[in-house]
Formats: sequence, structure tokens, C-alpha cells
Amino acid sequence: MVQEIDQKAINTIRALAADVVAGANAGHPGAPMGCAPIAHVLFSKFINANPKHSYFINRDRFLLSNGHACALQYIMLHLLGYELTMGDLKQFRQVGSKTPGHPERIDTDGVEVTTGPLGQGISNGVGLALAEAQLAATYNRPNFPIFDNYTYVLLGDGCLQEGVASEAASLAGHLQLGKLIAIYDDNSITIDGDTAVSFTEDVQKRFEAYGWDVTALHDGDTDVEGIEKAIAAAQRVTDKPSLIKVKTTIGFGSLEQGKEKVHGSPLKADDIKQIKQKFGFNPDVNYNIDDDVYEYYHARAKKGAEYEEKWNKLFENYKSKYPKEAAEIERRFANKLPDGWEKVLPRFTPSDEKVATRKLSEGVLTAIEQHLPELLGGSADLTGSNLTRWKNAVDFQPPSTKLGDYSGRYIRFGVREHGMFAIMNGMSAYGGIIPYGGTFLNFLTYGWGAARLSAVSHLRVVYVMTHDSIGLGEDGPTHQPIETLALTRATPNMLTIRPADGNEVSAAYWIALTQLTRPSIIALSRQNLPQLEGSSIEAALKGGYTLSTDDKPQIILISTGSEVSITVDAAKKLREKKISVRVVSMPCTEIFDDQSDEYKRKTIPPGIPVIAIEALGKFGWDRYSHAQIGMTTFGASGKIDDLYKHFGFTWEKIVEKAEVVIKHFEKLGYVPEVNSQL
Repeated sequence: MVQEIDQKAINTIRALAADVVAGANAGHPGAPMGCAPIAHVLFSKFINANPKHSYFINRDRFLLSNGHACALQYIMLHLLGYELTMGDLKQFRQVGSKTPGHPERIDTDGVEVTTGPLGQGISNGVGLALAEAQLAATYNRPNFPIFDNYTYVLLGDGCLQEGVASEAASLAGHLQLGKLIAIYDDNSITIDGDTAVSFTEDVQKRFEAYGWDVTALHDGDTDVEGIEKAIAAAQRVTDKPSLIKVKTTIGFGSLEQGKEKVHGSPLKADDIKQIKQKFGFNPDVNYNIDDDVYEYYHARAKKGAEYEEKWNKLFENYKSKYPKEAAEIERRFANKLPDGWEKVLPRFTPSDEKVATRKLSEGVLTAIEQHLPELLGGSADLTGSNLTRWKNAVDFQPPSTKLGDYSGRYIRFGVREHGMFAIMNGMSAYGGIIPYGGTFLNFLTYGWGAARLSAVSHLRVVYVMTHDSIGLGEDGPTHQPIETLALTRATPNMLTIRPADGNEVSAAYWIALTQLTRPSIIALSRQNLPQLEGSSIEAALKGGYTLSTDDKPQIILISTGSEVSITVDAAKKLREKKISVRVVSMPCTEIFDDQSDEYKRKTIPPGIPVIAIEALGKFGWDRYSHAQIGMTTFGASGKIDDLYKHFGFTWEKIVEKAEVVIKHFEKLGYVPEVNSQL
């Protein structure tokens, strides 16, 4: 039997959701109104969290995968006492508010991940649950369940139609992530109307096939007790993730309930008034929350504070008994790397052998992994090509499979690039973990929706992208990235690092691991490359640096990755022709842009013609150069050396271009500044 205060709280949420969306004259009232009973049960009876210390380690995590329903999440956070006021609710969807049009983890207290693009939240949830399982297996001890939280996800029909959700859910079932509980708001409505027009599969059977525990509740509008029992039952399932399918009515209480009209548009004023009358509220009062409803949720918040206090005492006792492990947990969740970790980064001299930068990346991972227990990663079924697994790594697998255990740090993501990226976002958002994942650079765009959210969300995620140019050879244009790095370099808050040799690979990881709020794309070669004269880890940390120079260069050659050594050869030939030259290696334009104007102008002085050379698209290089040698077409299938000759990436072509550019500006009589010099 539902208690009177429970029903009043649910109806308060419904009416408030209508007001919040109407106040902004934009948004989605239907899902918040339909999901009000689910949210009420979850937040008032199950989720253990402390609104006054919203990011304590062992809190339960809640993710709103159908992020368009964010008015619901904001209302719940406000009711519980997070740093989100009634004034913030009234500023819904306004510039600079704490209540943006979709949940943003960097804007709103209590929001774990940024959601909105459908399917991302449930996939992030897999990452959060994976993180909890790995940390629990690593640090928990008998009678010390330091990591013991649940991850709850609310998702809708749209999320289940997105491929990324299928990828992540499939892996979650294989990994037997028993502390992941997803609640499916089955309201049968999308923007196009009834799901009968496009989405008629049996979701229950699908998730059962993935290896999930699945239950169904047929009345999510009024069966509050049933929702509570279903969640409690899911908690008792420890060897499978759980999906609870709840049939709801979108826009419950509205005159248009059950229709697509309530999905993405504010309700009309007379409709909102009749909703309030129907639920026993004053129809002329907006944004109303009665004291007894506040008191009810504040009592739950008090229990959350008590829950944290109990955990704090447990951790203090743990610290006494296991000081080393406790110190490591504290360090990791403070986002601090161990003192001196960078000293183990490999260093190289020109006498060292030629090595592919993907192989050098493997060497870095092998060197640092024992010093950085927070480093967890894997590959999308390309381990032997990406070289992302260090020797003796233990796979993260359910112990029952005998393929590894939950303390393992290497993840077999399978052929699931998009799922892998979204899962890494969840792992990073959990805290205490630096996730990395490998695939071919060309397949970065398979999962671009999640990679972009890494940048939007300010998450430290490391993308190990190998086979980074036409240099991958015979697989041809379907696998050769041309436009990919133009996309990553154009993306705000994302680092693109394309190292040229061993020292630059070490620097790439140093940059990626120390950037707390920026994801990094590390683009690595398939082919062997020489160790360069003039390179160093410290120089590469500047993003761009002078590799070699004459006193008064007539031309500056900027290059990245596998083309730097070719550029060095071209510089030697130019010097033989009595043409003075400077070679600048530019592994990361974003980090170079962060340097002082003095350093940038010293590295690329005005008044000297500049050519940029890269075996990818030219787009973007006009910011740093007057002329470019790059790709203007897709690639081709063939041997690496033949491809480089065919597309003009040879020292001969660079010399020829340099002579033409020098003559052009001599004839012009001056050299204009490039964008980066302004």
C-alpha cells in the first residue's frame, strides 16, 4: 500500500516538472512526469549518497541515460538538498545556469556523467560498474567493503535503439556486473510517435540473451510498491546486471498523456492547471513544494550522511590495518600521480633501432604499469595490432570464466569501439582510474559520439589509436585515416598527439596522464621509425619544438609523426643545396598553442616561409604554415614505400616544394604572418 506522503511526493515531482519546462518554454516534460514514481522510489529508498558531500567515494551512482528528461534529475537533486536551488530550477535551460538542457557533469552538483546523446548513459553505467568491481577486487578485504556501491541507470526506448547501448550491454552481460541495475522507462513513445512504427523487438529476450537478469512491471504509473520490490530483487542478483522493464505513461496526468506531444514541448497553461487540480494542488501556484515533501527527502538525505559517516569510520579502521592500500586509494581519488613516476619513461638516442611508435607505446605501458595501478585499459579486439597489453597483464574477467579475475587491469572490449569509448568515460567518471583503449585511428569515428563526450565532460581518457596514416599500407583507403585528425584537432578540449619517435611517445603519455580534464588521442604508426637527433621528452612536452635549425633559416618545415624523419632527410638535402632550414616537430598543436607567445614566436619566427608536412588531410595546417604537403584524396592499397612515393611524401618532393615556396615569397617581397603568430 503506497503511503500518502509517497504519492504526494510523486505528484509534486510531476507538477514541478511541468512548471520547470513551461518556465523555460523549452524541454521535455513527458518523461519526467511518467518516471516520477521510479525516481521517487530510487532516491527515497535505495540510493545511498550524501548531498552535502556529493562525491564521497562509495556513494551509489545514478545516471539519467535519457538525458532529455533532465528536469526530473534536477528536481530530485533539489529535493534532496544538493547545491541546486529553486532559483536554479527556474533558470532551466538558461545561459550559465546549473540546469542546462541536458545533464552536464561539470555544471551541476550530483550529476555523475554528461548525457543527452541517447545510449551513452547506459554505456557509461557499464564503465562505472566495471570500475566498482575492479576497485573492490583490488582493495576490499574481509569485513572491509570499501568499494560496495550500486550503479543505477534510468533509460528509455531511444537509448535501447542506439547501437552503443547494445555494445555496452552485451559486454556487461559477459562481465557479469551484478551491481549494475538499469530501469527501462517503457513508455512506447519517441519523437516520431508510437514505437510500433519502428521498435517492436522483444527487449526482455534481447537482454536475457546478453546475460542480464530481466524483470517486468506492468504498471509503473501507480504500482510504487512493485517498483520497490523489483529494485530490491535486482540487488539480490549478484552475478548478472539487471534490467527492470517498467511500463509507464509519458506525461502522466496531462490531457495529452501517452502521446508524442508531451515528449519534447512544454505543456499548455490550462493543461498544467488541470494537472495540479487533479493531484490536489493549487492550480494558480507555480513551482510549489510543500514542507512535508521537503522534510521527507531531507530525512533521506540525513540517512545518506549517516551512510557516509559509517563508511568514513570503516575507512579509518581500514587505514589502520592496511595503510599502504588506504594511502593509494586516497592518492588515486585525489587525482595525484605517484611521485617520480615519470622517471621510468623510456628514453632514446639516435643510435637506438628503428621502432614503430605503436611498439614504443607498448614499451611505455610496460614501463609505467606497475607504478600506476590506476591505469586500466584494453583494445577493441586488436590487442596484437594496437599492442596495448603489457606482458603478464591479468585480464578483467569474471572469476567463474577462469579467463582472469576482477582485479585484472586489461579489458577485452571485443569488436565494440563505440561501446569501449563510452565505457571508458564511465570508468574515468568513477574516479581513481585512468582508462585507455586501443583501435585503429580510422575507427575512432566509429565511436565518435562517446569520444566527443570525453571532451565535453572534461574526462581524462586516453585513446591509443594505431595505424595512423596511409602508412598502414595494404588495407587501403577503408582503413587509412585521412580526415580523422582534422576532426580531433578541431574539437575543443581534446588533445591530439602524433609522436615521431620514442622520446615523443614517452612525452605523449606524460601529457595524456597529467591532463586531468582533457582526453588525449595518441596517433601511432604501424611502420618502424628512426630515433631522431634533437628529440627529447622535455622538448616534446611543449607540443612543438625545434628539432634542428640553421642560424638564419630560409624555410621552416613543420612535421608530425612518421613524416618527421622524412622531413629531416629533406632538410639535409636542402643544406647540401646551401639552403638554410629549420625543422620543427609538432606532436601536439594544442599543447603548443598553450605555450607563451614568446616561445611560439621563437619556435616559428615571423618573416620566414613555413611548410607543414603530414600524411593526412591538410585541413587546419594553414594556421601554422604558408603551404602544406598533405592528402587531398583518400588513400590506396599498396606497400608503404610505394604509397609514400605515390602521394608525394618523399624528401625529394619536400625539397622541391621548399624551393618553390622560397622563390614565391622572394618574388612577393615579404612573408605574411600565419595565424598562430597573430
